[in-house]
Amino acid sequence: MGISEEDLAVLDVKFAALLPHLDERQCRLYLASEAEALGHGGIVAVARLAEVSESTVARGCVELAGGAEPLGRVRRPGGGRRSAAERDPGLRPALEALIEPREVGDPVSPLRWTTASLRDLARELSDAGHPVSAPVVGGLLREMGFSLQGMVKTRAGSQSPDRDAQFRHINAAAESFLARGLPVVSVDAKQKEPIGEFARPGRTYRPKGDPITAPDHDFTRPDTPVAIPYGVYDLGRDTGWVNVGTNRNTAAFAVESLRRWWNDQGKADYPGAGRLLVTADSGGANSSDSHLFKMDLAAFADESGLSITVAHFPPGTSKWNKVEHRLFSRITHSLRGRPLTSYEVLIQTISATRTRTGLTVKAALDENTYPTGRKLTRADRKAITKRVTRDEFHGEWNYTIAPHDPAQAARSAPEPAPPPIPAEATFLLTHPVLTGLTREEFDQLVLQLEPCRQILAEAQRQNEGRDRRGRNPGFGILDHRHRVLVALLRSRNTVTLTLMGKILGHDRNTLSYHAMTSRPLLAFAGTDLTSTLTPQTHPPRTLEALQKVITYHDNKIKSGSS
Repeated sequence: MGISEEDLAVLDVKFAALLPHLDERQCRLYLASEAEALGHGGIVAVARLAEVSESTVARGCVELAGGAEPLGRVRRPGGGRRSAAERDPGLRPALEALIEPREVGDPVSPLRWTTASLRDLARELSDAGHPVSAPVVGGLLREMGFSLQGMVKTRAGSQSPDRDAQFRHINAAAESFLARGLPVVSVDAKQKEPIGEFARPGRTYRPKGDPITAPDHDFTRPDTPVAIPYGVYDLGRDTGWVNVGTNRNTAAFAVESLRRWWNDQGKADYPGAGRLLVTADSGGANSSDSHLFKMDLAAFADESGLSITVAHFPPGTSKWNKVEHRLFSRITHSLRGRPLTSYEVLIQTISATRTRTGLTVKAALDENTYPTGRKLTRADRKAITKRVTRDEFHGEWNYTIAPHDPAQAARSAPEPAPPPIPAEATFLLTHPVLTGLTREEFDQLVLQLEPCRQILAEAQRQNEGRDRRGRNPGFGILDHRHRVLVALLRSRNTVTLTLMGKILGHDRNTLSYHAMTSRPLLAFAGTDLTSTLTPQTHPPRTLEALQKVITYHDNKIKSGSS
């Protein structure tokens, strides 16, 4: 019985619809299955309709008859064209010999890089009798352990042996001030910015074909106005304040920037604060060995009544100053790709700097004159030396300048303890849906961890006594019960620190500090507490949302009991 025209017409339609979507092997097996279904003469008919050779369809029939397994690939292993290195065994040694004299770095390093481009290497290999393309050279280099890399600044120059210890000292001092709700600022001067039609790096969105134009050479003249941004970054509130000077970057300008920040913003953010921590570089206008900087700081301390503690970063480590990567990096991003045609443009652009994490920046223009060449007499140097109280650890980097007026100096005494936390706030935050424990179980947990707290506190005091003259930052601001509560809520992430601070009447940074230092206590509670410490992903952020969570939980309990 022959193959009917109707069957062939149906196959023609199916082939036109399916074959363009199949790879070689799928096409071959599908055609073989249709040929076997047609019976005698099926291979010839299918090959003619699909426009393939009869041997292709016959090979598919053999594969089907042999029970071909899925290969996971189009061709059998070993199929396809051989690589350039296999066709030319001398290619790889020739490439290795070609780049060996140009190699930079350690020859045995697993990642080596070469200064020759791929096109140069391909051209030289082709001239040597090994015709090859640039992409093939790139693949061979990757197989040989090479990669395209830039230079990395990792080799440090001369450095102080106590460099890391100073970092820990600065971090400990900042944590101590923040835990007590005292201001901590990072200060530094940004590079000078010429004002005018000067090109700036970076790109901004513009109508296509309409870029901002600038002169092809950025030549400044002696009368070209310049801007000197001096930044003050508040670590506790994630805010920046920039004093844009128009004259010179001197010690007087640095202290005036700090003074303006305090009068404009710091005094309102920290009412009644008697101490201030300033982290700064060791060089420049705020140099650690500058008597002028210390003298102007002493005058500022007398005016504000603040006891100013200064911690300088070791020489050559200014990149770790917070103002660099928390404030200046964002300002540089805001200033990209547009000329600073006036001071007003610079001020407005800096003030518009924002980040998703909540950074806000203020800027002001400082048109005062700051002459250079100021000199101090020997009496002035002795007077300022008496005003400076050097720290036991590297006093040249860490020192405190207190107000000269005794009446004002009294303000730098430790702040009184905050008012007691209302019982309603504690009752709200100890709800079982937040702690994962009943209130009775939470009280038992507090009693269970009391001996552990005493051991941990004593060990902490002994450790801090060696580095910070026995001071325990923030210790005693929260009682043991609330420290355990804060650590538990923070571990479970059932309430945000901001909302927790509003309910308890404490600063967010204070609660964060106590949650961090008290969290090790939870490890002493054993495995019974482990199941309750699974953090939530979407904690309530407002008091209304928290009340809804608690109400929903209580109603669910009531409906279950009824």
